[in-house]
Amino acid sequence: MELLAGCNVGGMSFRGEQRGRPARSSQHGFPVTPGRIGALGSLIVVAAAIVLIVTDSGLDRSPHTASLSSAAAPPPPQSKKTTHTTSQSGSASVPILVYHVINAQPPGSSNNPALYVPTSEFSSQMQALKGNGWHAVTLNQLEAYWTNGTSLGSGQPFVITFDNGYASQYTNALPVLKGLGWPAVEDLQVNGLSPSDGGLSGAQVRGLIAAGWELDTQGVNHTDLTALDPAMLSNELTVARQTLQSTYGVPVNWFSYPSGDYDPTVTAAVRAAGYVGATTVNPGWASPQSDRFRLPRLPVTAGTTPSQLLAQIATAKANTSVPSSYTGLGLA
Repeated sequence: MELLAGCNVGGMSFRGEQRGRPARSSQHGFPVTPGRIGALGSLIVVAAAIVLIVTDSGLDRSPHTASLSSAAAPPPPQSKKTTHTTSQSGSASVPILVYHVINAQPPGSSNNPALYVPTSEFSSQMQALKGNGWHAVTLNQLEAYWTNGTSLGSGQPFVITFDNGYASQYTNALPVLKGLGWPAVEDLQVNGLSPSDGGLSGAQVRGLIAAGWELDTQGVNHTDLTALDPAMLSNELTVARQTLQSTYGVPVNWFSYPSGDYDPTVTAAVRAAGYVGATTVNPGWASPQSDRFRLPRLPVTAGTTPSQLLAQIATAKANTSVPSSYTGLGLA
């Protein structure tokens, strides 16, 4: 009200009214005088200022109001995109090779000479396989391919397994495969050969694992499983797996039948012990339709030339059946 206190509005002075002076009036209206014109001008100025203030306030508030309204309104619903992951299992058959000693047979040795493949021979075989488009994978990788369609890479995959835990598998086979960037599978016995007798040491086993090899087993001892009673058979299978798992911190998913001997009781016990599958010494190619606990393997023996090995692999593809039992001469 301080803005209006010193103004004359319509001939009335707010200051004069406050002092009790009545305003004069006339029946014929207000006479036009310079004072009244000034008062009217002041009134117009005041009114314009009020309009300007109100208008300005309205403009000031309107963006905020719009902003709050927008914030309060829920966002429009968006359709959710659902991604369906479909995996097609692999269908290719794959040959599995089995080796033993990667060294020449020592003079005077009474062991089966077929067990020995000299390093140079082994290297030539691997080079021939690579030159013909082959590359090595592990049994776990093969299972992932068969089950989930996990790629095995370009070219033709095959598996290299080594039985009985000979030290030459570390000293001679590993450098050859490492040069090719290939893994292999070590089938280790818990109570196998000691390092002094030509067996792998714990450090060498860890070296194989560090190089990408897969660790599996042939049991606690190299024994004929078909001759064991149910309790001994179960112990042979479960203790071997648990011991290697705790010692080396790896799954140990596959079993290799010692000397290749098995029957339905043995295969059922291997399954019950928690293994994913098992390998035999029956020649052939392993396929996703194969019984996982009777997968065929092709033993590679001394004196096999690279061309002979390639021919043996090609011939073995025709072998599609593996017997439900096997007891015979095996090198595993």
